[in-house]
Amino acid sequence: MSSLLSALVEHGVSDTDIEKATAYQSRYGGRIEQILVNMGSLGSDSLPGVYSKLLGLPVFSKDPRDWEPPESAVELPLEMLISKGWIPYAVSESGRWTLLTTAPLDVEVNNWLSSVTAGYDVQLVSLDQFGLLRGRLAPHQQDLANSIVLTSLEEGRLRELASEAPTVNFLNGLMSRAIKQRASDLHIEPQNGSARVRFRIDGVLHEVDSIPAGMVLPVITRLKILAGMDIGERRRPQDGKIELRLGGEEIDIRTSMLPLAEGESAVLRFLRKTALVLDLQALGMARDVEGWIFEDLAVTSGVVLLTGPTGSGKTTTLYSFLNRLNTEQVKIITLEDPVEYQLKGINQVQVQPAIGFDFAHGLRSIVRQDPDIIMVGEIRDRETASIAMQSALTGHLVFSTVHTNDAPGAYTRLLDLGVEEFLLNAALRSIVGQRLVRRLCAGCAVPDPKSAELIDELGLTALAKSAGVLQPQLLRPEGCDVCGGTGYRGRVAITEYFRCDAHVAAIPKDAEFLANARAYAKTRGWRTLLKDGYVHAMSGVTTVAEVLRVAG
Repeated sequence: MSSLLSALVEHGVSDTDIEKATAYQSRYGGRIEQILVNMGSLGSDSLPGVYSKLLGLPVFSKDPRDWEPPESAVELPLEMLISKGWIPYAVSESGRWTLLTTAPLDVEVNNWLSSVTAGYDVQLVSLDQFGLLRGRLAPHQQDLANSIVLTSLEEGRLRELASEAPTVNFLNGLMSRAIKQRASDLHIEPQNGSARVRFRIDGVLHEVDSIPAGMVLPVITRLKILAGMDIGERRRPQDGKIELRLGGEEIDIRTSMLPLAEGESAVLRFLRKTALVLDLQALGMARDVEGWIFEDLAVTSGVVLLTGPTGSGKTTTLYSFLNRLNTEQVKIITLEDPVEYQLKGINQVQVQPAIGFDFAHGLRSIVRQDPDIIMVGEIRDRETASIAMQSALTGHLVFSTVHTNDAPGAYTRLLDLGVEEFLLNAALRSIVGQRLVRRLCAGCAVPDPKSAELIDELGLTALAKSAGVLQPQLLRPEGCDVCGGTGYRGRVAITEYFRCDAHVAAIPKDAEFLANARAYAKTRGWRTLLKDGYVHAMSGVTTVAEVLRVAG
């Protein structure tokens, strides 16, 4: 082990981190190098180099996606090998195996290898390569999967499986990779006995790994234990929360379990406390839209609504509004489900529908607390909507969200809920529709050779002039190591601003309202989501294809 520690130090791991990892190992078990990876003190892609220098083994250099598993692999103890970080890659005519591994020091596998009479060769792979290889091997594991009946094990055995080092290290490594790749969500979905793992990065899902059949139940059980769920309940959906430190960062993980025909689907949403930037300018809104919103934030009463689907950044935008208004002179109270981030200086209330404390009941209680500014996480019913509008009429500035396709559509939604038209006309200040598009990677974006042609084809010249884009140019993604070959890194908001002024209040709220409201918005220079997306594309922030994917 001293040689391993020396190799780790040579790769830049500090003595302090090694001491911390050693203390963790003595208490919970696991491999010291994998613990350092989970701590964020060592990159997972550095491990093959560490092992190679220590053991003199070659590093695997082929593309895992080109691999076809040998049929005779099922004759080996696949479940044991894979759970320990080993893959049977190829076999010669004489029966000599070539095995790939992320864990060449594993004692159990090395003991098994000593019994392989035909001999073997070992090469080293990274965790990412191992994930791809395991995905290619998954279809060959079905016969083995059928023989592993973990569902009949007692709860005590389930807890043992979930606490074993392979399960703990695998799940910790998976979450560490998700954080490293800036994933907002991690999805584990059962498929034919095994499970696929996908990361949502910048709003798009990417398949990154697979879990062999024998490890699916231990991993799911481990998640349930960490999230405080009932490990014996597999018939009903469950929700929970995990608080942990990964890679030196404090992270809250909202965890959801959903029973499917083949097992349970798990979704982990990562809420990074240090990654939240509550700055309107950081959202990437166009300058004119930002100016209109600043005007709305300067008033002392009225309702400002955000619209958009789940995952469109509405909560972050609302938090940015509150952060800008948060001073010692005002009292801000929020009503949320759930409270995603704790904001200093702001009173945040978590609704509890199970005990009857919903948005409507909470809002009635909040207005008795003498707030200046109120944020309601979502307007879902008539009572909540009516109280929010009435609160604005009594001198409160109210922020909330509704689920509609565009900004003017919020009127129709609120009217459908039963809110009186006069209340909407008197209380609404503005409605902001929002979506998130992927931002071009600054390291590899290049000018699109068809930029001028496309701008002319889409008729965007006048739009660029009205939005203040002096030199419109479209870029295209190339892909590099920084962005993982996608050509995009991060996301930016495109918005549809709609001011609820006296003219809008005068428009009859009948079947023709939406058409009339959109026509009026056009005369005021308020752009649709699609057009605002084009403005961002001509500013070199994103691409036309990305705008069309999200708002087309």
